[in-house]
Amino acid sequence: MAELKNDRFLRALMREPVDCTPVWMMRQAGRYLPEYRETRSQAGDFMSLCKNPKLACEVTLQPLERYDLDAAILFSDILTIPDAMGLGLYFEAGEGPRFKKVVRTADDVAALPVPDAAVDLDYVMAAVREIRSALMGRVPLIGFSGSPWTLATYMVEGGSSKDFRHIKEMMYARPEVMHALLGKLADAVTVYLNEQIRAGAQAVQIFDTWGGALSGPMYAEFSLAYMKRIVSGLIRENDGRRVPVILFTKNGGQWLETMVEAGADALGLDWTTEIGDARRRVGDRVALQGNMDPSVLYAPADRIRAEVSRILESFGPGNGHVFNLGHGIHQFVDPEQAGVFVEAVHELSVPYHK
Repeated sequence: MAELKNDRFLRALMREPVDCTPVWMMRQAGRYLPEYRETRSQAGDFMSLCKNPKLACEVTLQPLERYDLDAAILFSDILTIPDAMGLGLYFEAGEGPRFKKVVRTADDVAALPVPDAAVDLDYVMAAVREIRSALMGRVPLIGFSGSPWTLATYMVEGGSSKDFRHIKEMMYARPEVMHALLGKLADAVTVYLNEQIRAGAQAVQIFDTWGGALSGPMYAEFSLAYMKRIVSGLIRENDGRRVPVILFTKNGGQWLETMVEAGADALGLDWTTEIGDARRRVGDRVALQGNMDPSVLYAPADRIRAEVSRILESFGPGNGHVFNLGHGIHQFVDPEQAGVFVEAVHELSVPYHK
């Protein structure tokens, strides 16, 4: 593998000195870019794009051609594992992801295979290898997975949900079934992320999109405990360097102190948690990633720069900050506004690292 030319992102995750704050965006390869929409139409549909390593590589690199980003993130989907378990993932226009089969009973859970990531998800590993080769050491590559709780939510509900009726019923009424499902998913995610690391991912992020829908005790038992189990099973060194792990629970800012105990190197924040407060609470135990509201990118350039400046000031001087949006970039954002954001982070953060 080519030597890494820009390791600012990895250094920040390890709370090491950097010349300026590194920045990347969740969903940075996506529908807001016209070149992405063109490649997706060429692929036919979203999953065909994910399962074509050459096209997945192409869209992963597209935002790096536009912006001076400090990391690339594998183009894939969080629901590849349930799909490999035979649930039949598909996407409905305007409805998001759906599954042909749902998991509602102990028998359903018992029947689920734990995928062999190298075989059943070989298209993901092929994409990782292709992207690493194409990057030629330009920036690090991030691999990722959904958290067990988040994957289970889609599998039990059959898709997105507003009230989480079926999964919360399982959690409260049949906790043993819930734990059996989460245990199987934790094993699958650990194998999947390790396979991504072996293929060339230089950092990994666990997306716990729905952890914030739980109460504090339920979050600790049904989400965080399984992420901790995954972190403890991950390859933490590869190619002679540390492989940092980021945990991101959307709407989970109230649990940062317990999240630290999961053993990750960094915690992602959404925009509902003030980053300065978060830093005071976690100290120097973990790096922090985040956390500008993606909707700020609808504003004029001077407003975007002002918000970047405010967040940098809130975090304060020193190491351990990776700048990001508090969730994925919206599909209707003008790509020029995203460029203003990335440039502002690099330019305005320099004084905080002297």
